Amino acid sequence: MLIFPKWKVIMIILVSVLGSILAVPNFLNDQQLEKMPSFLQSRVNLGLDLQGGIDLRMQVNIEATINDKLKSKKGDITSLLSDRKNGRIASKRTVKDGKIIIQLKKIAQVDEALKRIEKSIDPIGDVFSGGSVPDIIFIHVGNGRIEVSLTEAAVKQRSKDVIAQSIKVLRKRIDPDGTVEPTIQQQGDDRILIQVPGVKDVAALKKLIGKTAKMSFYMVNMNVSPSDVAAKKVPPGSRVFPSAPSNIRGGGPAQYALKNIVVLSGENLKDANLSQDANNQPAVGFVFDTVGGKKFANITKKNRDKLFAIVLDGEVISAPKINNPILGGSGIITGSFTMEEANELALLLKAGALPTQLTAIYESTVGPDLGADSVKAGKIAAIIGLIAVMIYIMLSYGWFGMVTNIALTVNIFLIFGILSVLGATLTLPGIAGIVLTVGMAVDANVLIFERIREELRSGKKVLRAIEVGYEKAFMTIIDANVTTLIAALILFQFGTGPVKGFAVTLACGIITSVFTAVSLTRLIIATWARKTRPETLIL
Repeated sequence: MLIFPKWKVIMIILVSVLGSILAVPNFLNDQQLEKMPSFLQSRVNLGLDLQGGIDLRMQVNIEATINDKLKSKKGDITSLLSDRKNGRIASKRTVKDGKIIIQLKKIAQVDEALKRIEKSIDPIGDVFSGGSVPDIIFIHVGNGRIEVSLTEAAVKQRSKDVIAQSIKVLRKRIDPDGTVEPTIQQQGDDRILIQVPGVKDVAALKKLIGKTAKMSFYMVNMNVSPSDVAAKKVPPGSRVFPSAPSNIRGGGPAQYALKNIVVLSGENLKDANLSQDANNQPAVGFVFDTVGGKKFANITKKNRDKLFAIVLDGEVISAPKINNPILGGSGIITGSFTMEEANELALLLKAGALPTQLTAIYESTVGPDLGADSVKAGKIAAIIGLIAVMIYIMLSYGWFGMVTNIALTVNIFLIFGILSVLGATLTLPGIAGIVLTVGMAVDANVLIFERIREELRSGKKVLRAIEVGYEKAFMTIIDANVTTLIAALILFQFGTGPVKGFAVTLACGIITSVFTAVSLTRLIIATWARKTRPETLIL
């Protein structure tokens, strides 16, 4: 219909004006941007190919992860050999040279031991991958000595899982909001490629990446005096842990004597966020999952008035006193943190722990020289292309072409406005996405105008032809853009780096182009038509 209710007119104008205003910071220099209000200082971030950044290669310690797997498997085997119900098998178990060495004290128990070890086998693979194979092989080499090692399939699977989990954790740490669009992918068998655009503090990024962030909870051995702790004279079943700098600043001791048993693992953490303590100082709030919440409640019930140590990567970051049972499954970590430390800790805990230590083996700071050339070339190409399209559309459709050009200009501003609000990163493929959506916006208007021409040829009057033309073209435009939007969403979900950059700009462009091509042009043309009431229309 050519009659718009007031609320719709206001909404269309408001969206167009607000979106255009939000895009303005992208066309200002740094000095001009500083003078703008805080809500108008968001810009589109440029990708690594446009503004430079950091290029890292991280080495994954596969050997350590295999060793951890062997230790875990040793624990399973120990449980089976120590089964009192079926008769305990006395043995000594060690992990050495990539194997689990089991030395039985009674050679007569070899056959029974082999049967129990066989029960610890976990199959690797399934029917869809060609069938399953055992994760371990074991053999009695003589004199009651049994050697257990991982199969080749188990080693490959463990390596694959560790790298995949590391990439997932790194992405959460570096790009928690999904807008920075770093490139994080496997390279070779044991390396991870990391490319992050616009990084200014390289040391801070490497620190964030390099932290394993394994959190564990221990009980403090309160029977050990401070002097004994300093001298590292602790009883069996306890060991000394150093304090983190933030804990020392808060008045905590330099070292703690902690009992060896991990009473609660960081794997049970469900969420973490920046918070404040009772004195309005930076702190980190955390929430356990259901299992962790129950364990936390039991620990705080049984250990009232005792110190509960929170250990991150081998350092005590806090050791609060348990005054009352905590039944809600949540808590707060205090320790004289700076705002940056608390925010970093919350991010690390929320992203999860790395399964192994990563070591930087290659580092390169990518300069923006190529990016500056690309941006300049892209600007020239975009301007020339835009002017050519505008001239063509105006020559083809006259006044309606001018309306299309107005909508096209607003469309470009809206795209940059949305990208600025999202804090999205613009890459060269992203620029291609914008160019594509500009073409789609023009195509939608061409479709509408051709429908109007058909209605005029069929004998309809101008106002009716315009109305019917928009109505008949509407569903076709929606169908075409929805299918493209689905493709963009799939690219964003499964793509990485530049592919995501293309998907983001394409998705934003589809939404804005439908709005400008259908709503904005319709409002302008309908307003003109109602006021002028043309008897004829040259289109």
